[in-house]
Amino acid sequence: MESIRNILAGKKGLIVGIANENSIAYGCASVLRQLGAECAVTYLNEKAEKYVRPLAEQLQSPLILPLDVEQPGQLESVFEQIEKRWGALDFIIHSIAYCPAEDLHGRVVDCSLQGFQQAMHVSCYSFIEMARLAEPLMKNGGSLITMSYYGADKVVENYNIMGPVKAALESVSRYLANDLGPKRIRVHAVSPGPLKTRAASGIAHFDQLIEDAIARAPQNRLVEIEEVGMTCAFLISNAASGLTGQTIYVDGGQHIKA
Repeated sequence: MESIRNILAGKKGLIVGIANENSIAYGCASVLRQLGAECAVTYLNEKAEKYVRPLAEQLQSPLILPLDVEQPGQLESVFEQIEKRWGALDFIIHSIAYCPAEDLHGRVVDCSLQGFQQAMHVSCYSFIEMARLAEPLMKNGGSLITMSYYGADKVVENYNIMGPVKAALESVSRYLANDLGPKRIRVHAVSPGPLKTRAASGIAHFDQLIEDAIARAPQNRLVEIEEVGMTCAFLISNAASGLTGQTIYVDGGQHIKA
């Protein structure tokens, strides 16, 4: 990492989705900070704050803010605080997803309307909302990155309704890339393989999913959250100025296997 240290010096961004030290969002934030970026960090609620705040303090985050995207006004408040503190924004890492357990664990055909709408709101529509609020702050361009999964493209056993939700998220990222391209705002979906995060543990038979992923991947391993972070660092950096609208797999090659 020494040869590229400070590649993100001066860049300021928002990290949404840290729950603990195993979160993909934390792996990203840790790498981005090491490479010179400043990171504002959010936590879901008061219960989550006691886990997130110490991590954010380690990252020297100047803003540590509550954010539940289902609560009216909270997202707007986060961006108001960012504008007040920095006046501008260079990147966002959107790494949140949710689906009620009864809908996640059932067949897609049995998913309730309420469960589907909630999953879409938290996991997908919130990315659109963040893009809309970020647009006026990205005065010199910027990068918006969300987290997807292989189940958006292929049927993955037990991933269920989150497959269609992530497919929508990937499509949204392409349309946002088209909408915001003239303002030099680049948009990507990053698709890690299965990782042992708290969010992923809600998937039924997750241990089997992990074993299958290791067996399928050409590298025969799971990736590390820091590897996802390094990919995001590249996408945020000026080195990726010619890329937008991509879904980029960071999964040890798992996605290439039939």
